[in-house]
Amino acid sequence: MDNQEMGRPMIRIVIADDQRLLRDGLQTMINLSDDMEVVGLAENGRKALELVDSQRPDLVLMDIQMPEMDGIECTRKIRANYPNTKVLILTTYPEDEYIIDALVGGAGGFLLKDLPGDKIISAIRDTIDGTLLMPTAISAKLAARLAAGSHAAPGLASPLAPDKDPGLTEREWKIVELMAEGKSNREIAARLFISEGTIRNYISIIYSKIGVNDRLKAVNLLREWLSPKN
Repeated sequence: MDNQEMGRPMIRIVIADDQRLLRDGLQTMINLSDDMEVVGLAENGRKALELVDSQRPDLVLMDIQMPEMDGIECTRKIRANYPNTKVLILTTYPEDEYIIDALVGGAGGFLLKDLPGDKIISAIRDTIDGTLLMPTAISAKLAARLAAGSHAAPGLASPLAPDKDPGLTEREWKIVELMAEGKSNREIAARLFISEGTIRNYISIIYSKIGVNDRLKAVNLLREWLSPKN
């Protein structure tokens, strides 16, 4: 069954990694899928940014550590200038020092490089569909970091002012609206047809973006953001 029969548009992908063997391997595997095609390969963040500008892919598989421009900075630039392109971070180790930076920068999740091919393909589809991808090892590290109080976004010493754009994604704004209505994590998960654990991950990212560390402060601040829209 081809992707037209499945009713799904072709997913156009750029792969950014400084290891040629990995780039080529991912390209071969992805191109075997009927609903995906690799439209560009980049060995660094600068080249990835150029490819996003010229190809306007649906998704970038982004390594973190690359020469000239790393994956974190490239992710920020892509999400700021090409919001329709999603970014899925490729990582070998679930290093927590990169988690907040990447997520605040707009990454759609993390993907461990040692995953089986079918899992990578599924992860790409899930990211395109708006699911936040967070492997268990990374979720655990993120939870530990938040519990230790180091959840705030880099350089954010106080809650973001209501007149400032928090840079939330469409899915995050929907969760914000439901939080402001007083919905619990379980109720939000049921409404959006995703797991409660995924909702917790989203809320952790929202906290990071707006500079708060508990639900009451977050809801009060988020209601201020939403009030002009009502």
